[in-house]
Amino acid sequence: MGYSRWNPDDWRGHARGLHGLRREQVFGGRGLCPDLDPARISVRESRDSERNPESNAVIVALDVTGSMGMIAEVIAREGLGTLVEEILARRPVSDPHMMFMGVGDAHCDAAPLQVTQFEADIRIAQQLRQIWLEGGGGGNDSESYSLPWHFAATRTAIDCFEKRGRKGYLFTIGDEMPPATMTGEQLRRVMGERQARSVGPAQALKAAQGMYHCFHLVAEEGSFARPDPDRVVAAWRDLLGQRVIRLADHRRVAEVVVSAIAINEGADPGDVARSWGGGAADVVSHAFVEKPPRGISGWLGLR
Repeated sequence: MGYSRWNPDDWRGHARGLHGLRREQVFGGRGLCPDLDPARISVRESRDSERNPESNAVIVALDVTGSMGMIAEVIAREGLGTLVEEILARRPVSDPHMMFMGVGDAHCDAAPLQVTQFEADIRIAQQLRQIWLEGGGGGNDSESYSLPWHFAATRTAIDCFEKRGRKGYLFTIGDEMPPATMTGEQLRRVMGERQARSVGPAQALKAAQGMYHCFHLVAEEGSFARPDPDRVVAAWRDLLGQRVIRLADHRRVAEVVVSAIAINEGADPGDVARSWGGGAADVVSHAFVEKPPRGISGWLGLR
C-alpha cells in the first residue's frame, strides 16, 4: 500500500472535522475492527510507486491502555500532520509510508494488537481513527510492547529494505516497563499462529531489528512512569540500549519521532533540538540533549 501522496489540504479539512468531538467520537470503534485484526492479516506491504518512488516504512505503535489514549488522541487531532509534513519537509528519509498500531495487554485485553495499513495520504488518519481505545491493561507493570516487534518481523514486506537495504523505523510508545515473554497461547489467540511457541522480548526485538530501527518512547506523564521515570527508562535501556527516548510532553510526540529519525540519519542532536520552535525545542532537548544516552555518538553509530 501507500501508492498516493500526502496533501496538506486534505489533512487540514480532516482535522477541522474533529473540532468539538470528544475522544470517543474521534475514535469511534467499540471493539476490534476486523481490518486491523492481526490474526486476519497475512502481510502488510510498503511498496514503491510512481508518487513514492523511494518509500520508507515508519511504524508508530501506541499504548492504548488506561490514560495512554491521550497520545493517540493528540496524534489524531494534530500530531499526524506535523509528523508527516515535517518528514516531507526535513527529508531525514524520503517518501514516508506510515503505519499505526494500537498496543494493549495480551494477558487480559480483547485487542492487545491492532494494525493499520502502510499509507502515504489521508488514509493514514482515517485508519488511525479505526483503532479501538480499549483502555484496558493489567496490573503486571507492562503491556505487550513486543507484539509490534513480532508483527513487523514476520508480517511486513517493505521495499526500502528489500530493494535498497535501508531499514524502516519502528517506534513503540508507552509508560510501563519492558514486555514479558509472549506465550504460545497468546500468539495463537492474538496473531492466529497455529504452531506458535513462546517468544521472549529480546528475541522479538532482535527479529524486528533485522528490518527496522527500533526505538521506545517512555511517556513520562503516564500514571506508571510519572512517580519514577528514571526507573522505567533504566529498565528499557537494559533491553534497547541507547534507543530509549524520554517523552516529557505527549503533545510533542510527533516532533520527538521526527527528531529521532533525523538524529539516527546523522543530524546533530543539538541542531535538531534548536530547529524546533517554542515548547517543542525543550521537549526534544530533554529527549536527546539534556539527558543523553551514554554518549550521543551511540545514536550515530547504530545506523
